[in-house]
Amino acid sequence: MLRLLRFLWCTLAAEFKAIVVLPVRKLVLERRWSGLTLAVVACLGVIVLHAVHLTAWGHDFVRWIGGVQAGLPLPLALLRTPMSLYVPALHLPVWGGLTQLFIAFALAQLLLGWKRTLLVAYVATLAGTMSARLMIWLGPDHLLGIGADQAYVLDTGPSAAVVGLFSYIAVVKRAPVLFSLTSLMMIIESVAVPNLAGREHLIAIGAAMVMGFIRLYRESKGIEPGAFARALSRTAARAAGRAPRPAAPDPQALPATEWERQAAPEPAGRGSPTG
Repeated sequence: MLRLLRFLWCTLAAEFKAIVVLPVRKLVLERRWSGLTLAVVACLGVIVLHAVHLTAWGHDFVRWIGGVQAGLPLPLALLRTPMSLYVPALHLPVWGGLTQLFIAFALAQLLLGWKRTLLVAYVATLAGTMSARLMIWLGPDHLLGIGADQAYVLDTGPSAAVVGLFSYIAVVKRAPVLFSLTSLMMIIESVAVPNLAGREHLIAIGAAMVMGFIRLYRESKGIEPGAFARALSRTAARAAGRAPRPAAPDPQALPATEWERQAAPEPAGRGSPTG
């Protein structure tokens, strides 16, 4: 038992150093305060929309720009999903979740960069939102299904993005203790309070896990970051008939004889003067 506790403590200390201490030290020593941009913007967005939501006119306005429900038409739900991250969940205190929101986005941006942070947060939120439609389609008689009345439940808040970011960081940084704690808390929440939000959190964790394992696989194969996006852009350009033209031959890349043959002027005819 003592060995197990010692192992857990050493593993947790190593994870805390890699995920928290080193990024914060780099932030302070190099004064890279721009690494907190997403965290500040996310917290300010939640605070502003919460204040607007409390006004007489803001209730309908906030629901119009960020209110997502499973019963909405799919294009409208996809359009509102990015703003739904900043709309506070009705059953959770706003100020209590701001600390988790700030820590999740700050650590993610320092460790992953702002592009990867936004991608993981959006995919985790979108996976949870889309899974609600599937669960309603399965129905309450199915083990994974829910009742049709859940289609009118307001599905907002950044909690799915937060648990998704923590799970993704835990996978790519090989932090099993952090991942176990995050997953265990969500499982306990889903069992203790069975609702739509708890199930969506589990789906968000699963989506973040898949993204994390894909990144580990790409790193193990030596695939450069952004290679997939560049391949997609080239494929889209060819499909649209705008494939880039081949570049001119580089003299350094061709053999000397071949380049000299292409660059040399054509020889004069047999009857031309030789001077």
